[in-house]
Amino acid sequence: MDTQEDIERLIEAMARLPGLGPRSARRAVLHLLKRRDDRLLPLAQLMDKVGREVRECLNCGNVAAGDICAICAADKRGNGQICVVEDVADLWAMERANVFQGRYHVLGGTLSPLDDVGPEDLRIPRLRDRVATEGVEEIILALNATVDGQTTAHYVARELEPTGVAITGLAQGVPVGGELDYMDDGTLRAALSSRRKY
Repeated sequence: MDTQEDIERLIEAMARLPGLGPRSARRAVLHLLKRRDDRLLPLAQLMDKVGREVRECLNCGNVAAGDICAICAADKRGNGQICVVEDVADLWAMERANVFQGRYHVLGGTLSPLDDVGPEDLRIPRLRDRVATEGVEEIILALNATVDGQTTAHYVARELEPTGVAITGLAQGVPVGGELDYMDDGTLRAALSSRRKY
């Protein structure tokens, strides 16, 4: 196969990444090719390793090197609280802000009739199982303040209501239409400390 064709395929693949368009992808690929030994080859090796070894935590949906992530495996994180988030990026945002010391549950998306995502496509049954088996006292619904996020939060709250567990949600600090991954640490801290009952 032609080397130039391989480079174009690499540019096309990178252009599909969030935040990169065709021009940014082309610049990134050219930079990597110029810095082959200290950028391109180490990056390729890391991507291969991560692709082979990293998987989804069977308990919460976080990414992990084994079947259970470090957060779920840590006894000190088992404080009776589970923070429910849409995806792993939101979990990482909460961890980066260092505002929550319990465990997480990654739903894997939000309810979205337009995108044909229903309750059966999310990890809601696993969340119900965890509430029943992990001694959970509080579920914190930390979903994005979008229409789909809030629809999902109300659905999850209704599903968990029969369990009797306290269900709270993030309050002030998260603007309507905002996404957790883009929030600063102070905003996340204020939102978590001012959470409200659903």
